[in-house]
Amino acid sequence: MESGTTHISVCICTYKRPQLLHHLLEKLQHLKTDGLFTYSIVLVDNDANESAQPAFHFFEHKSPVNISYYLEPEQNIALARNKAVKNARGDFVAFVDDDEVPNDEWLVDLFHAQRKFNADGVLGPVKPRFETEPPAWVIKGRLCERESFETGFVMNKPEYTRTGNVLLDKKLFGGIDAPFDPRFGRTGGEDVDFFKNMIRKGKLFVWCNEAFVSESVPPQRMKRSYFLKRALLRGVANSEKVSFLSFGVLKSMTALGLYTVALPALLLYRHDLFMKYLIKDCDHLGKLLALCGVRIVASRSF
Repeated sequence: MESGTTHISVCICTYKRPQLLHHLLEKLQHLKTDGLFTYSIVLVDNDANESAQPAFHFFEHKSPVNISYYLEPEQNIALARNKAVKNARGDFVAFVDDDEVPNDEWLVDLFHAQRKFNADGVLGPVKPRFETEPPAWVIKGRLCERESFETGFVMNKPEYTRTGNVLLDKKLFGGIDAPFDPRFGRTGGEDVDFFKNMIRKGKLFVWCNEAFVSESVPPQRMKRSYFLKRALLRGVANSEKVSFLSFGVLKSMTALGLYTVALPALLLYRHDLFMKYLIKDCDHLGKLLALCGVRIVASRSF
């Protein structure tokens, strides 16, 4: 295959993280391609005050990679993702978050896996990059670690999917005006909803364990309150498109009861397990409360 026959748009949706964005754009300047493809960068600023402009202008003329900038003034991650897809060019769309940093082989590893498994999309691991020494209960409980799989593993469960590190065939978005549902825009979960819809259509998504990115974990993300708020908000997202009279709701009710009963004993003997299951408890609690019209945490403002 000759260089340039395939093109990948690397999409970044950003909100008020100018320093992290600058670091990411710097790392994206010289990704390895093995001569198999070309790539460009699509940057969508989801801040009405255009806080991503300085980083964009810094690289705009000095970058060997074309960078395009778009503003989505309404704070809604789904709208930002939709704008990125709309302005992406080429054959594939790759998403990486503004607080993540890929290694040099990231994109070519995703591309090789897509070719090898003839997949509609390839996901890779996101590893924590702690800015300060984390508390022992965070490490012992593996609270910042995500599920990982062997390369080639078929991602047939939507709960394992996300857009923090993914390569997608652009054909997936053909004929769809809003592939990411704006109803999830304030809570997150628009990516899981997208993958759920695609899996139902028979699309194939696989894992590439070599194509990892590292995610910045600042001190405020290692507080108990952060984990609990995030779990409650995740519960709100999980309540979307769910009927109160469903097996999933019954499962959440049962889990909430079991976890709550176990928490006092865990608090006495294993603080890391206490936090792990308290977070699970809040996941289910947030979902059930949202179905009753109560949203303790309504948006990602923490």
